[in-house]
Amino acid sequence: MKKLLFILIAFLAFANGNAQILDPAKWTTKIEKKSDTNYILTFNVVIEKDWHLYSQFTPDGGPLPLEIIFKNQKGNFTLVGKAKESKTRTAFNDIFEVNETFFEKKGQIQQEITLTNPKLTEIKVDFNYQVCKEVCINMEKNFTFAIPAVSKTTAVATDVTIVDSVKVDTVVSQIAITEEQVSTPEKIVPLDSEPATKRGLWSIFFIAFLSGFAALLTPCVFPMIPMTVSFFTKQSKTKAKGISNAIIYGVAIIFIYVVLGFLVTWIFGADALNALSTNVWFNIIFFVLLVTFAASFLGGFEIMLPNSWANKVDNQADRGGIVGILFMALALAIVSFSCTGPIVGTLLVEAASKGGIAPIVGMFGFSLALALPFMLFAMFPGWLNSLPKSGGWLNTVKVVLGFLELALAFKFLSNADLVLQLHFLEREVFLAIWIAIFGTLAFYLFGKITLPHDSPMTHISVGRLSFGLVVLAFTIYLIPGIWGAPLKLISGFPPPMTYSESPYGVGNSQGGSNASAQILPEGAHLGPHDLIAFDNYEKGLAYAKSVNKPILLDFTGYACVNCRKMEDYVWSDPAILKILQEEVVLISLYVDDKRELPKSEQYVSKETGKEIVSVGNKWSDFQITRYKANAQPYYIVLDVEENMLSDKPESYNSDINAYKGWLREGIDRFKKVE
Repeated sequence: MKKLLFILIAFLAFANGNAQILDPAKWTTKIEKKSDTNYILTFNVVIEKDWHLYSQFTPDGGPLPLEIIFKNQKGNFTLVGKAKESKTRTAFNDIFEVNETFFEKKGQIQQEITLTNPKLTEIKVDFNYQVCKEVCINMEKNFTFAIPAVSKTTAVATDVTIVDSVKVDTVVSQIAITEEQVSTPEKIVPLDSEPATKRGLWSIFFIAFLSGFAALLTPCVFPMIPMTVSFFTKQSKTKAKGISNAIIYGVAIIFIYVVLGFLVTWIFGADALNALSTNVWFNIIFFVLLVTFAASFLGGFEIMLPNSWANKVDNQADRGGIVGILFMALALAIVSFSCTGPIVGTLLVEAASKGGIAPIVGMFGFSLALALPFMLFAMFPGWLNSLPKSGGWLNTVKVVLGFLELALAFKFLSNADLVLQLHFLEREVFLAIWIAIFGTLAFYLFGKITLPHDSPMTHISVGRLSFGLVVLAFTIYLIPGIWGAPLKLISGFPPPMTYSESPYGVGNSQGGSNASAQILPEGAHLGPHDLIAFDNYEKGLAYAKSVNKPILLDFTGYACVNCRKMEDYVWSDPAILKILQEEVVLISLYVDDKRELPKSEQYVSKETGKEIVSVGNKWSDFQITRYKANAQPYYIVLDVEENMLSDKPESYNSDINAYKGWLREGIDRFKKVE
């Protein structure tokens, strides 16, 4: 009976240990023949609830994007464009301060290839990717596609052997393909519409609507309201006809701009500009464009479409009827381009960077704000008397927009600098530029600075004074950021705190810590909050033995979101930080460290069968082999003999008291044994 009980307990312990190996993304694949030389490789993934898998288009500086490696491509086949993805979700990550793109629930990736070697029998593809929930997992999958020798149709799905690089979940299987599936290849299934995606589109719509309202208050558009409404009401035989013509005019304005948004989406693809938005050259080019737009708004010159375009469209507007009204709306778009063009250009690129139908939604919001006044004032002509008269205030609106365009331009230049890691536009420099821009805008609003197209001014209005005070307050708010203030109000716009001349603020090189005065042990470095940390297990273990302290073993990753959350919000607590500083030796092993191991240290894992070629591979294999786990963050308290001191490891836990209790449990056991 005792033996049976022992076997049962041992089995349960083993099962529990292996249950920590997580693989929340399940893949199936197929190959379809498109022509004699072209094939489509399809990768379908089903993702467990609450997990998400990062897209190949998620930007640098955040979580790890999906990396697709075609191992035997050279001399055998070429790729037709970049791998296409089904619908993804984009959301701002306030830890890495980037817009991350990822799959939820399910997804599909397709890559078309052209064979150049007719004797090729198989295609080998490796996926490196990251999946996250409360923890993050860096995964590698290996797929092998058999090239079909004979096909009955032009698109034949063949059996594919899927090889999983994680031994505990190794699969060597063939996907059963029915005749119905052969004749009807699987289509890309879009992901379910998520609330966050809807919120993103609503935010685009709201920003676009405000942008349209701003464009309405420019010198190119505002004077057109009474002129156009008067034309419709006077030229129409009845009041009802005048109202209907004005409504058609407003709908035509919306139609023109929505078509523009549709063309951008159709020409570039739903996700192409999303990927392009992380490109260095795109950000530099858009920086130049925004500076040009800003100079135009500030009065340096006017950006205008050719006059011949306006004349031709204006001639068509005389035709009357619905067609004539449509050309009148087009004439408005062309004539007002010097004011609306920079706003539309900025809005289109910003919306397109979100992917999907965002450009269409953006143009609808913009044009709706532009068109509504024409329709409403036609319905209620008496309202025209309440409109403020055109004057110098219209140019003030244009100048304010110019300053905003200029400030936004440096965000795009900052993106390029961050990707290239040039450190030309670090946080302090960026904030100094914004302080100069908004400070100058405040002086302008107070009448201390005038620009070429400004009217003479004897006094400033209450509205202008109030807005000037808001801008001045914002400028003052930015100033402490140079000394290390977090500036949460503009989070995501300036470079992160770590990308600066003084990461702890000007005049505070170590954030008040005494760490800089200490002599670091061999192999140690300053980690989060100036904690002495080791990124080498053997050196950290040797140091722990020399000082006779327990070890906090931290399996982490550079691109692990929740690892950073734990460090920022839990480790920063004074009680936790004191324990980490004084009572443990911290060993942080980064499983996504891409540094290549010396050839003599590279090996093939006995546990997973995977080639261990990088430092990150080594620590990931160490975690899987010894602790049967593959998720990060993952914390273990060890004694100097490498025995686990706590009842169980800890992962992501935002409860500070619970995490402190877990730490104390392991440390107290170490002291008792001692």
